[in-house]
Amino acid sequence: MFLGTFTPKLDEKGRLILPAKFRTELSDGLVMTRGQERCLYVFSEQEFASMHERIRQAPITSKQGRDYLRVFLSGAHAETPDKQSRVTIPAALREYAGLDRDLAVIGAGTRAEIWDAEAWQRYLTEQESAFAEIEEEVIPGMF
Repeated sequence: MFLGTFTPKLDEKGRLILPAKFRTELSDGLVMTRGQERCLYVFSEQEFASMHERIRQAPITSKQGRDYLRVFLSGAHAETPDKQSRVTIPAALREYAGLDRDLAVIGAGTRAEIWDAEAWQRYLTEQESAFAEIEEEVIPGMF
């Protein structure tokens, strides 16, 4: 499970050193792709295969399903971390997420997310107030 927030830097070659707590889960390979809110999703290869299987269940007659599948998979990039636990983020994905040098890598349960540090801080600031004020069940059976 991916948990926590980390603040690595992107190097001049577009590489990121994976947070130590994520390395074991991602050491055999990972897949990164476009995520919602202009971040990047990072899945272990096994989780990505599971995710792909669920996406494939969408009916081919659903335009929204086809659109999602195309955008999600066309941006997918498989990578195996090097000996220093670095992965290269392709230019197209860096552009999509607006990544500069300062990053926020967060754990989101079954995936990690890579954010531009300023974008993450803006998002978190907006969402923390709403989170603190939730008065009803958002996820069934959670509380």
